[in-house]
Amino acid sequence: MSIRVYNTMIRAKEELVPREAGKITMYVCGPTVYNYIHIGNARTFLNFDMIRRYLERRGYEVTFAQNITDVDDKIINKAKEQGVPPEALAEKYRVAFEEDMAALGVKPPDIAPRATKHVADMLEVVKRLVDSGYAYASEGDVYFEVDKFEGYGNLSRRALDEQQHIPTGGPEVERKRGSWDFALWKAAKPGEPSWDSPWGPGRPGWHIECSTMSMKYLEEGFDIHGGGLDLVFPHHENEIAQAEAYSGGRFARYWMHSGMLNIDLEKMSKSLGNIKALRDVLAEHDAATVRMLMLGTHYRSQLNFSDESLNDARASLERISNCRFNLEDVISRSEGAKEDTARIDRENTLVDYLKDARLKFLEHMDDDFNSAAALGVLFEVIRETNTYTSEAGAAGVFCSRHILMECQKTIDEMCAYVGLFQQSPVVTTTPAVDAGPTREELIDLLLQVRQAARDMKSFQLSDRVRDGLADLGVRVEDVEDGYRWRFER
Repeated sequence: MSIRVYNTMIRAKEELVPREAGKITMYVCGPTVYNYIHIGNARTFLNFDMIRRYLERRGYEVTFAQNITDVDDKIINKAKEQGVPPEALAEKYRVAFEEDMAALGVKPPDIAPRATKHVADMLEVVKRLVDSGYAYASEGDVYFEVDKFEGYGNLSRRALDEQQHIPTGGPEVERKRGSWDFALWKAAKPGEPSWDSPWGPGRPGWHIECSTMSMKYLEEGFDIHGGGLDLVFPHHENEIAQAEAYSGGRFARYWMHSGMLNIDLEKMSKSLGNIKALRDVLAEHDAATVRMLMLGTHYRSQLNFSDESLNDARASLERISNCRFNLEDVISRSEGAKEDTARIDRENTLVDYLKDARLKFLEHMDDDFNSAAALGVLFEVIRETNTYTSEAGAAGVFCSRHILMECQKTIDEMCAYVGLFQQSPVVTTTPAVDAGPTREELIDLLLQVRQAARDMKSFQLSDRVRDGLADLGVRVEDVEDGYRWRFER
């Protein structure tokens, strides 16, 4: 089966044909590190983590690059407000970004270039653009002359007369030949970070950073360039112009964009005061719930983030978790048990169903990474699995251990394809050698006390132990031959 992706450049799906068979090169625009990332940023990074994981599971060797913009107007302005050096501010939020991604379960990039470490590379690109007539110097700045690049606007579908987004007048406009021209290099102002250049001290413009670093590590014509939908114009449009003017060839083969995120059906914005930092969300909700919420909407579609949608995601996650937990329990109890041969037809039907479900799941994911539809298949498998085990329980017979393990394998594989349950649900520190009993041993001891209380009909004490463990995130279930427990998160 071939994978089809929606290419923003052509506004249609097309087959993903990598530059080199079996290998995928991806570049996703990373953060400008001047603040903690918000939940909208996180959605983009998680979506491309899902896409990357799926490609890897499908057998591709993926090289994933994502930049860090650590010099920018936003960083400089925020540093001035706080009275700290821009470098210190950028480093603080770079570390915070990596912490947030780890907490969310997003795999780190294979290549994570920082803009400040690649200024010499950027200067080389800018010099060639000036020498070839695509760019010009003006009072210490260097601008890309948009009129010189014939394909400008192809990605965003905008004509040049619609691109004049800069107001008439002002010193910057006066330095430009055209109001849509954009900065490749900015002359330094007092107290700002700067590097020497043929045009005087200055720093790179925002757009030149991504073009330069993606071409340096992935070379021209790499496979996938991704980012949020808000980056189509001007950032990605400008990236294409300067990169293709520099190289003379195609910059990237496929352009993929993650949809926007609303908060309670409203656009997230400073004016509405509804911007939610990812780390604040993760302080209240576990990462698996956030991932489930985001996977439940196609990556290109608009997503509504609300308490209700989070609760729905948590309930969906609980359905998967309960089924996996129940399967582990039933499998452990079925070891050595004699199978009911009268249920062979039922089991053969289930085996065929699981094969079809796997194919259907992959078909949805191959169709532009439709995680929402794929999860629908996963929940169908869970329903069929629960029905199968319930039927056996009602009939008082054992399930086929082989069939149970096929159900388990199918569910686990589907989860792995989209990055669910790939982290340990509880993060703990490494215990010292003589640290005493483990957490699990202490829980078992408490449950032995609870069982003894039940045997003595001391139900008030039994309930207190159960409720206390529930407050600590431990779910206890009473079963025919005793009890079983697991961590809720």
